[in-house]
Amino acid sequence: MKLRTFLTTALAAAAALAFTAPAAIAQTAYKSEYRMSLVLGTAFPWGKGGELWANKVRERTNGRINIKLYPGVSLIQGDQTREFSALRQGVIDMAVGSTINWSPQVKQLNLFSLPFLFPDYAAVDAVTQGDVGKQIFATLDKAGVVPLAWGENGYREISNSKVAIKSPADLKGLKIRVVGSPLFLDTFTALGANPTQMSWADAQPAFASGAVDGQENPIAVYQAAKLHTVAQKHITMWGYVNDPLVFVVNKDIWNSWTPADREIVKQAALDAGKEEIAIARKGMVEADKPLLKEIAANGVTVTQLSAAEREAFVKATRPVYDKWKNQIGADLVTAAEKAIAARK
Repeated sequence: MKLRTFLTTALAAAAALAFTAPAAIAQTAYKSEYRMSLVLGTAFPWGKGGELWANKVRERTNGRINIKLYPGVSLIQGDQTREFSALRQGVIDMAVGSTINWSPQVKQLNLFSLPFLFPDYAAVDAVTQGDVGKQIFATLDKAGVVPLAWGENGYREISNSKVAIKSPADLKGLKIRVVGSPLFLDTFTALGANPTQMSWADAQPAFASGAVDGQENPIAVYQAAKLHTVAQKHITMWGYVNDPLVFVVNKDIWNSWTPADREIVKQAALDAGKEEIAIARKGMVEADKPLLKEIAANGVTVTQLSAAEREAFVKATRPVYDKWKNQIGADLVTAAEKAIAARK
């Protein structure tokens, strides 16, 4: 009887091993190449952040994890608002993505696009590096990706081909290219502009042809993309929105790596994110803002708003802020407001 029981148990154990062994092998099987999606290439701080992450991972894993960059969101034919869905589905293995582009799928990310929420870089850091940043990472995790670190595209300033923008009235009727986010459409409609939704790939030809009058992007993007060569001759520093980036990995890919390699990938993301933020802010955090001098040297009119002029834009967009505060989640927005008020 004992022998029979022993044999039955042994057979059951062998059968269990037969079923679990392939799964265990599959879990540790690494791909020869992991695909990283980026909107912008390595000429821009954003793409540089992806490159830094990929290089650090390759070096620290001795080539076990080899990452190839796919700028221009080429894995999804340039449609940047589809990036988050593609990441969840496994079309993309990892990404350094914009909170703006992912906000249609994760409404809490619209927090960063609330007009005039962030008065300065310290305000951004107080949110991303504090409890609110942790809450947003928990939300992203629930949404099906593994968030690892924050980066930054920068404060989005407005440029156009027609007029130096100093008041909301100056925006009236201007066709402004925006990302495909309903909050951006609401903001520019409230300012009297004509927001035109298009991908970055389509935007530059539209500026050159005059089909679109203006756009809003960080100064580093404006300069690297040489937007002064496509009629963007006026730029206004209004700092209405900051655009943080998130370093993320697809969950199945993450689970296929050993715990030790996961830790390497995470630390590499944190290190790359910190370096990328410094690159994104270079030329704008110094007292004399040398990047603005470079832009002015190209014959561009750089307008810096007084506190009263900026307040007119804040007032004009306040109904949009209030509407979206409830859509994003009033508690989350209030927590961000408190973190900003308490910043050092």
